[in-house]
Amino acid sequence: MGEARAEAMIEAPADEIWKRVSDFGDLSWMGGVDSCTLEGDDRTINMSGLEIVERRLRYDDANRSLTYGIVGGVTVGHHQATITVTPKGDTSSHVTYDVDTDDAMVDMMKSVYQGALDNLKSQLEG
Repeated sequence: MGEARAEAMIEAPADEIWKRVSDFGDLSWMGGVDSCTLEGDDRTINMSGLEIVERRLRYDDANRSLTYGIVGGVTVGHHQATITVTPKGDTSSHVTYDVDTDDAMVDMMKSVYQGALDNLKSQLEG
């Protein structure tokens, strides 16, 4: 197993960022997602010709943290990702995207998640 972290400082209040990233059925902030549907704790994402099923594992509103894992659509032995929003004053936030996955997927996942955070930053800081 391998671990990686993507991160970004975003000039926006933590509650505003959390509202965007905590909606498990809305990935409009991520970029590159053609569609996302939610059914219970499972979301199905279509992107780049792939259909990926992810399951929400933990949701902690008080600590602004969401953990999910890939459960179908692509071959992966293990995948668990956590996005966390930490306030840094009233108008800035530190957002981390941690992943624990198969060694062969670590670099690719880190790149995808860093791109997602960069896209989120662009949307919010406009």
